[in-house]
Amino acid sequence: MIACRGCGKTDLIRVLDLGKTPAADHFPRVAEPVCAEEMSHSLAMELCRACGLAQLADDDTIADEPRGVEPQALRDQAGDAIERVAAAGWLRGDSVFEFGSPHGGTWIPLLAARGYTPVKSAPDVVLDCFGIMHEKDQRAAFDTRSQLIRPGGVLLLQYHSLMTIVRQGQWNALRHGHFAYYSLTALMRLLGEVGLRVATAWEFDLYGGTVLLAAVRENVHHDDVVDRILATEEEFGITDPEVISDLQRRADLHVEELRSWLESESSGGRSVFGYGAASRAVALFSRAGLDARLLAAVADASPAKHRRRMPGTDIPIISPAELLAANPDRVLLTVPDLLAEVAARYPELDGRWQVDGQ
Repeated sequence: MIACRGCGKTDLIRVLDLGKTPAADHFPRVAEPVCAEEMSHSLAMELCRACGLAQLADDDTIADEPRGVEPQALRDQAGDAIERVAAAGWLRGDSVFEFGSPHGGTWIPLLAARGYTPVKSAPDVVLDCFGIMHEKDQRAAFDTRSQLIRPGGVLLLQYHSLMTIVRQGQWNALRHGHFAYYSLTALMRLLGEVGLRVATAWEFDLYGGTVLLAAVRENVHHDDVVDRILATEEEFGITDPEVISDLQRRADLHVEELRSWLESESSGGRSVFGYGAASRAVALFSRAGLDARLLAAVADASPAKHRRRMPGTDIPIISPAELLAANPDRVLLTVPDLLAEVAARYPELDGRWQVDGQ
C-alpha cells in the first residue's frame, strides 16, 4: 500500500506480517480439495506515523463470508450500550440511520423501541457498530458519516480498541476485509478532519476491550473519560511502531503454543474438536498448519457454514448437534466471548472447553 487509508500520507511502516494465508471470509465446500492458490493472500498490518491509524496493508480477496449468527454477547452489549448512551443524554432527536456490519446484527430495533424512526438522510443519530472498519477508503468513509448527520445530531461509533488488540496480543484481529484498527488517538484526528469532535466515550468488555464514542459537529470539549483513554494510550505508546510490532512476537508464540497443545492432546489419545468457525481463526489455523488429524472438526451455530471447511485446511465445519454426538474429550473455543453462551447452551461439554489463547 502506498498511502494511508485515513489521512492519505505515505509515512507507513509494517508492524505485523503474517505472510501468505487463506482469504479470511471464504469457506470452501468440504468436498473441495485444499489447493496452493487458497493460501496465496498476503496478510499484514501497517501503521501510519502521521495519523496513527493501524490498517490492513493490502487485500486481494473478495468478500464471500457466509452469514453468521450474532452471539448473545453482542446482543447483550448493544442493549447495555443504548441504555448508557440514553442515560447520558446522547440519544438526540427521533430519527436514526445505521451503517451496518457485514457480519450482521443491528441496533435499529433498540432505537425503534425508544420511538426512533429509521431514515435514509439527515438522521439525528448515526449508528456505526463495527461497520466503518470494513471500508477500504477510510477517509471517504468518515466523510460520508459526517455529511449524513443532521445539524445537532450525533455519530455513535463503536470499535474494537487497538489498545486491547496490542495489550492482549490479539494479533488475529487482523484479517482480510477489516481495513482499519482504531485507537482513540487516531480517531480524534480522523474525525476532526471531517468536522466532527469527540465529546464522550463508553468502554465495554466485549472482545476484551471495545469503545463506543459520541461525536458531534459542535465545537465541544471532550470529557474526562476521553481524557483518560487518551492519556492511557499515550503512556502505552499506541502510535509507536515498536510497541505495535509486539503483535508479531505474540502471533508466533500463539501459533507455537496451539500446535504444541494439540499435538500433546493427540499423543495422549484425546479427541479435540473446535467451536466457532470464525474468520479470526483462519490465519491461526493456517499458520499453525492444522489439519483434521489434530482438530477433527469445528462446530458453528450458522447453518450457512455447515458442510464447508476451514480455509486452507481439511477441517470440516459441523453443526453443534454433530459436535455433541461426537462427544469429544476437549473443545477448542476460538471466540472467548462465546464462553458464557456455549457453556449454558451445552452443559454436556462442561469441563471440556479450552479457550483459545488462555
